[in-house]
Amino acid sequence: MVALSAASCLLYSCTGISGADRVSDTEIYQARQDNPINARHIDSVVHLLRSGDLALRTGADATSVMLRQMNLTNKTYSHCGIVMIENGYPFVYHSIGGEDNPDSKLRKDSAATFFTPVSNERLGVARLDLSASQINKLHAIVSRYWHVGVPFDLDFDLATNDKLYCAEFVYKVVLEATGNPDYFHLTHLLKRTYVGVDNLYEAPHARIVCDVLYKL
Repeated sequence: MVALSAASCLLYSCTGISGADRVSDTEIYQARQDNPINARHIDSVVHLLRSGDLALRTGADATSVMLRQMNLTNKTYSHCGIVMIENGYPFVYHSIGGEDNPDSKLRKDSAATFFTPVSNERLGVARLDLSASQINKLHAIVSRYWHVGVPFDLDFDLATNDKLYCAEFVYKVVLEATGNPDYFHLTHLLKRTYVGVDNLYEAPHARIVCDVLYKL
């Protein structure tokens, strides 16, 4: 197994497919899933994760392409969640809607499930500047939201707290844990204020420690 460290995490390129060699989306999804390189590197990334990390991924569907357009400075990732190590294994808490989550409630998935290459083209990990006490507080806050079962916010309305979209969830739990309203910047566009995924990983308090583009 090739180890990935926080100092250097390998970036892989997908092979272009065109013309007579074009295949269906299902075949592409299967190729990513079956490629042993992707499996090995997901395993390495899982061992890299720490509580409080920001888990990032780029979905392979049209909805993910649309969501990435909400990122004004960096359109790399479409979805995010917060990592927590529980019983020695990293789990990702994240807010998501759609057919993959019919009840739309906040999810808690294993890191391997969150990063699956079946429906994602890319994964990333950003490390947040958090103290041990802030991480402990963050874990309690995240667990509280999960037990409540906060639903996904289809309106992407930052002003409400009864429903949360993915970046909003991360934004609000980290702000509560740190007590710092300026920890992340917000995006202001067309008289609307929201938090994009890039507002989180492009923040001064965050640094990308891993970025992997899956191979076919």
